Amino acid sequence: MHIVVAPDSFKGTASAPEAAASIAMGVRQALPDATVTTLPMADGGEGTAAVLAQAAAAGGQSAETITLPTTDAIGRLTQASYVLAGTTAFIDVASATGLPAVQDSLDPLHADSYGTGVLIADAETRGATSIVLGLGGTASIDAGMGILTALGAAAHDSRGYALPKGGAPLVQLDHIDTAQLNIKAGMLDFTLLADTRATPVQAATMYGPQKGAQGEQVALLAGAMLQACTVTGTDADSAYYGAAGGLPIGLSWLSRTLWGSDEHVRVLSGGTHVAAALGLPEKIASADLVITGEGRFDEQSLTGKAVGTITDLARQAGTPVGIIAGSFEHDTDAYCAPLSQEGSLAQQLAAAAGDIVKQL
Repeated sequence: MHIVVAPDSFKGTASAPEAAASIAMGVRQALPDATVTTLPMADGGEGTAAVLAQAAAAGGQSAETITLPTTDAIGRLTQASYVLAGTTAFIDVASATGLPAVQDSLDPLHADSYGTGVLIADAETRGATSIVLGLGGTASIDAGMGILTALGAAAHDSRGYALPKGGAPLVQLDHIDTAQLNIKAGMLDFTLLADTRATPVQAATMYGPQKGAQGEQVALLAGAMLQACTVTGTDADSAYYGAAGGLPIGLSWLSRTLWGSDEHVRVLSGGTHVAAALGLPEKIASADLVITGEGRFDEQSLTGKAVGTITDLARQAGTPVGIIAGSFEHDTDAYCAPLSQEGSLAQQLAAAAGDIVKQL
């Protein structure tokens, strides 16, 4: 029997590679003669850069991890890393602009993506010609304006005054000044990998509360996203453009402004892109079972997340699929195994894998 193990990370507790190793151990304990292929998965969220860089390295590219000083989402000095493989830089927006780093001091109205822009600018100086951005796990809702600011652009109101940082001030956005723009960095090829199909307004209404926005703040940020769409000529109903606090709005505008077309920027489903890079469609089609997992399985799991992507691929191939999660809050016809909460996480994952095998 051939079993493919392709989990996402269990946020805050196990990376995707760690989870895959524990699940594979459980499969081998239950089925000693099984052939097990481990393919740690990502969907545009934290860990995407590492998974894609590993896939590039497997294809013969040399990969180097770059770490440098930058700022977090609320402007505090920090360090963040990205991976440079050949002329492609793989960057998780969460590395510099992530939610966990500012959980102690959430500022949904003024958090920004400036720190990620520092990483992009640095990658260009090291020879990168293309940037692959994993968009998940951010603390900001600023339509990517922080990145544009780091690259030398400036958001202005109708009087010509520069706007303060963050998403809320964008309700007064009138135009974006590019006089001081880092044109070389702005003209890189961008692949933006979203872990959600959210529209720009949903960056505030769906994800604002988990970033600290409440009541009128959500409405204010939703209005800011609509104003950013108006100024940049972005369709406010565009799926994926609400990922990372609307980050695709600003970066797509920048690339389109410099190139005159959208040819050099792509906004894609992160799960689908990563699965293709790993060769998962073919591997799942030839498997007898695929096991995936994440910390919590809920409705959002099926809207661009890794588990939803794996489930769809398995269904298309006619391959049985098992899901391991800390909790199940949405119905599914897959084989399900909740974590027992007994023993270490590695032991729980291994035991859950054994439970799925027993259900076959």
